[in-house]
Amino acid sequence: MDATTLIRKFQEFFEKNYENQIVHAIKKGEKFVVVSFQKLSKFDPQLCDELLEVPSETIKAAELAIEHLELLGDTKEFKVRFSHLPDSQYVRIRNIRSEHINKLIIIKGLVRQKSDVRPQVTSARFECPSCGNIITVLQLDSTFKEPSRCGCGRKGKFRLISKELVDAQKLVLEESPEDLEGAEQAKRLDLFLKNDLVSPITEKRTNPGSKLLVSGILKEVPIPAKQGGRLTRFDLMVEANYVEPVEEDFLEIQISKEEEEEIKELASDPKVYERLTNSIAPSIFGLERVKEALVLQALGGVRKKTTGGSITRGDIHILLIGDPGAGKSQLLKRIGGVVPKARYVSGKGATGAGLTATVVKDEFIRGYALEAGALVLTNRGICCIDELDKMSQEDRSAMHEALEQQTVTIAKANIQATLRAETTVLAAANPKFGRFDPYEVIAKQIDLPTTLINRFDLIFPIKDLPDEEKDEAMADFILSLHQDTTIIKTDVHDELLKKYFSYARQYVRPQLSASAIEEIKRYYIKMRSSGSSEEGDIRSIPISARQLEALVRLAEASAKARLAPKVTKRDAKRAIELLHFCLSKIGLDPETGKFDIDRISTGVTASERSHISIIREIISNLEEKVGKIIPLEDIFVETSEKGINEDKVIEVIDRLKRAGDIYEPQRGFISRI
Repeated sequence: MDATTLIRKFQEFFEKNYENQIVHAIKKGEKFVVVSFQKLSKFDPQLCDELLEVPSETIKAAELAIEHLELLGDTKEFKVRFSHLPDSQYVRIRNIRSEHINKLIIIKGLVRQKSDVRPQVTSARFECPSCGNIITVLQLDSTFKEPSRCGCGRKGKFRLISKELVDAQKLVLEESPEDLEGAEQAKRLDLFLKNDLVSPITEKRTNPGSKLLVSGILKEVPIPAKQGGRLTRFDLMVEANYVEPVEEDFLEIQISKEEEEEIKELASDPKVYERLTNSIAPSIFGLERVKEALVLQALGGVRKKTTGGSITRGDIHILLIGDPGAGKSQLLKRIGGVVPKARYVSGKGATGAGLTATVVKDEFIRGYALEAGALVLTNRGICCIDELDKMSQEDRSAMHEALEQQTVTIAKANIQATLRAETTVLAAANPKFGRFDPYEVIAKQIDLPTTLINRFDLIFPIKDLPDEEKDEAMADFILSLHQDTTIIKTDVHDELLKKYFSYARQYVRPQLSASAIEEIKRYYIKMRSSGSSEEGDIRSIPISARQLEALVRLAEASAKARLAPKVTKRDAKRAIELLHFCLSKIGLDPETGKFDIDRISTGVTASERSHISIIREIISNLEEKVGKIIPLEDIFVETSEKGINEDKVIEVIDRLKRAGDIYEPQRGFISRI
């Protein structure tokens, strides 16, 4: 179809369908109109074929047709954007080939990187100093071009009169994790945005981590060779025509009517918990409590936003600490397979920037670009972090904000941005010396910063101790699995499990009933009042407000498992049992036999704090009696009267030395700083 026919047909189409929209857009100061492909195909299917086959010329013809309508007035450069393209034009990033070049295609993915907005020259006008001739040069390449010669015979040294600029921006789009099968590596593609499509780095719709549906023309980009000239290989880039953010709820898993019936039937089963727990990781022997907690984590609590604007997270974070070979990594990998939108990262290969976000230098527009990490990309999903103890201290501290505030804030180069990271974290780590010491308190063997540990709702120690009966059952289980791989049958198949979790997260928001509140409150108050209160002793804190919120989240997740609208007393009891199980494994103070949350959250138990304050008091009393330099013998005499043994005293004195409260001027003597 020739250009004049194209323009005439588009003019007719706009007059019939889009005149009001164009006038409205001009009044609002917008320089574009969004045209529905369906309307165009009803009007003239031939126009649609032209649009898909030769998009550059067809879109230019549509823009010229609008200019001919004489609605624009002084408005220049009015753009036409095409939405709702047919599914036949959808191409996965990994399947893009040379046959797609200069065709209109649709691609879908996550924004991985986003650059600043920069102006770009589209055309420049030059004047010939000899004859006054005006020459216009279109700037299509990446380098600025000047005219080579004029009609009068002059070569070079032309004067630049004016140039036309447009706003330009680059995005890097990566395939969504749910479009990948197994361990496929996500492929990337550059997107080039111009004019009204550009947006600031902090714009929510196109933030790194958000999902986009983009229609655009695939272009080839020459790669410059190091020696000058160009390579025979070309890079690919999509020049976007229309960008549409995809609403991102716990994954857009399409659930059919039959599947919905199947999900509701499973929820009405009285043994739904057992069936879900048995299906979560059937190839791992034992660990029933851990599996139950993982089911609740996959379902999640309810995210609440108060009228005052404060947000309470609904995600349940779980930390597994265990001996090597206890099946932690296998559990993490399995969760990555059955929970929608999950990513698996491993400690040694994960950096703080790779987990949260980073600023990278952008070669294309010569500025800085924001790149999202794993926690941002799994927004509203689950991030499984293995080998947490192998990560460096700085990298681990990057996770603090993401775990509690559920955002990732970055301020580097000239970029300040806050990205959403409503991500559930399931982490696994080994104890301090690689394996648990059965004679040492578990909390002392967790070699992670207390600030990070505090943010996990449940912490499970997984011990691997010899036990004849258990070992025999485990050996039978593993060996029979090697003998016959079909022996394990899950109650709920993986596809249904994935859809069940997705359905519960999307549509179920259970509310706390009065009986559930009463049950949680009773447990909380009972635990708080169980702290020791002997004279002169510092009370241990058995449980804190963070654990109270964890109880609420676990109880809500328990109700979600039944797709119930109300959290009942039974749900509250299930949450209490799980939390109590974790506390009894980790939070027991061996000296007093009482629960003490400080053992986990600060690393110093109440009884230790009590000893520290007693010894400090003894040191200050002795200072008044014997002077600045105090013999250790005198301290031992005083503490033995108070019933503190010598080993404990030496441990406390070492701790005070490390804290910088006291020093040792000579062997066997101490002095206060």
